Amino acid sequence: MIEQKLKEIRDFCIKNADPKIVRKYARYFKNGYDGYGIDTKVFEKQRDLWIKAWGNEMTLDKYLELGDELMRTGKLEEKSFAIAFINSQREYYTPKTFDRIGTWFGTGITDWATTDVLCMLVLSNFLIDGIISFEKLKAWNTSDSEWQRRAVPVTLVELLKEGLEPKIALPLIEPLMLDNSEYVQKGIGTLLRGLWKQWPSEVEDFLFKWKDLCGR
Repeated sequence: MIEQKLKEIRDFCIKNADPKIVRKYARYFKNGYDGYGIDTKVFEKQRDLWIKAWGNEMTLDKYLELGDELMRTGKLEEKSFAIAFINSQREYYTPKTFDRIGTWFGTGITDWATTDVLCMLVLSNFLIDGIISFEKLKAWNTSDSEWQRRAVPVTLVELLKEGLEPKIALPLIEPLMLDNSEYVQKGIGTLLRGLWKQWPSEVEDFLFKWKDLCGR
């Protein structure tokens, strides 16, 4: 079944590849854009069709198995399909699901776009739904993968909509303040900017403490 789904996904991606879209977005990826260049509306339509059509045969476990392969060997759009499929199974998430998804940073997540989509659509929901603790996310601060470390602040960005407070957020990202990855630093910046809009004094005090040590 998984092999059949992989073939169907890749046949679709190859058929709908557009070199012009690849050229358009390549400039946003310093390490190269490894994608087919599929129009967003075409991607979203097919995504929804598959989620509906496969509803009676695919489970969270099967989507995770499919996702393992797409993350290991797939291009950007294939990885995005994997994330969308997991997002459709939100009601079945467990702490083990979070751990399983975490392994993808060691096998196939190699860019900021895949990281951020995963944070927005999937990882944030583990915290919103109370499936994992903030401390479990904080453990990713020591990952060898800069993308997994970036996932800590970027996942928290989604929680700003849920009223995330500095007293929760700042201790989680403080271990990353001297991280040498540009992408981790940018993720922290996005989170702090969002927090500052609601909690300016707390964020400014935090930044003042780090201003002579952390990156710009």
